[in-house]
Formats: sequence, structure tokens, C-alpha cells
Amino acid sequence: MAKFSLFSDTSRRIAEADSVAVIGLGRFGSALAEELMLTGTEVLGIDRDEEIVQSFNGVLTQVVRADATKEEVLRQLAVDQFDRVVVSIGHDIEASILTASLLLHLKVPVIWAKAENAQHGRILSQLGVHRVVFPENDMGRRVAHLVRGAAMDYLEIEPGYALAKIAPPAFIRGVPLGETSIRKTHGITVTAFKSAGHEWQNADGQTVVGDGDAILIVGPTQRVESFAQLR
Repeated sequence: MAKFSLFSDTSRRIAEADSVAVIGLGRFGSALAEELMLTGTEVLGIDRDEEIVQSFNGVLTQVVRADATKEEVLRQLAVDQFDRVVVSIGHDIEASILTASLLLHLKVPVIWAKAENAQHGRILSQLGVHRVVFPENDMGRRVAHLVRGAAMDYLEIEPGYALAKIAPPAFIRGVPLGETSIRKTHGITVTAFKSAGHEWQNADGQTVVGDGDAILIVGPTQRVESFAQLR
């Protein structure tokens, strides 16, 4: 096992920057950590598996083999000095809960945690974790909307409110959006549009969309789903 004191100074420097500590580098944690790196965020990765840790050498800002269920380890790695920590431990629910509890005890300002199931998520929420995510459940619901074929992409922002990328229905093509009354009659708002070969642009009342364009709509989930079905 590595001597954590060798890493503490580096961890503290990372914690002072725009940085996130990711505990657990399984499929979810590794994808999260790598995406954060691509956006310019410095990442401290922590995992108990030596092989996984070695595979991320040179990929993340810092990666350490350590047991995050021990308070002294978290302190030595300066995890308590990070403003944002993600607990992405996989199937070891006990380790996930214990790690989250320790982070709360250390008063980490913002803690995200991955939940394996509803009961796991409920416990994390009861502990006081600031944001609990259900990757498999959320992806399953998202894919369900795509499978129906009504939307090109779909994101439920929170229960009851959604964002969808769709092809504009025929009745709004070639007409300024301000003249369609879709917000009043359908309860959704067109927020952006994209024509082939162009970048996304913000939409307003003067925007005119046509065949082959894509639009982003936002509103109550049922309203978004109903509007996405229009052709």
C-alpha cells in the first residue's frame, strides 16, 4: 500500500484548483473522471484496485490506491480540502455509505454519490449527501424515450420537467416561432435550433425553422413528450 504522506502535498495543491476528487474508478467513475479532465478540471482519482490505479497513471491529474472508508486516509490525501467529491464506488454499498458518511463528517461542501438502487439512494439522502445519482436507472429512462422514436435526444432535468431534441413538426416550419403560439397551445418552449452544417443557435420569436432542422424544446415532461410525437 502506498504511503499516503507522499501524496498529501500534491492533493492539497489540486484541492486549491478547479478540481474534483472521484472515489471509485469503475465504469461510471472512470468515465466521469476522464470527462472532467477533458473540460479542464483537475481530478484526484482514488480506488482500492492497484491494476485500475496503474491504468490511470498519466490520465488523471493524480491517482492513488487507497481505502476511502478510513478517515485517516481521506485526511492524508487532503480529500477534506476539496469543495467537490464524487463517491462512485460500485457494488460495495457498505463502502459507499461509509465513505459518504466520512466525507460528511469531514464537512466536504458538495458531495455527489452514485446509488445502486432505491434503498441505497435513500440511505445516502438520509445521511445528507447533496446529490444522489442513479446512472443505470436514469439512462434506462432516457433510452426508453429514444426507443419510442419521438426524440433524437432526451434529458429529464428533474422529475416532471424535460428537454428534448426533435425534428420540428410540419406546422411550425417556415413560420416565425412567435406566430405559432406553441407555448400557449402546447405548453413548451423552443430554446434553440440547428440547421444542417451549422452550429446550434438560440431561438427567439423571429426564428424560422425548416425541413432537416433540429430544435430543442423544454417544458413539463408530458407536454414535451406529446409535442415530440407531432409530425
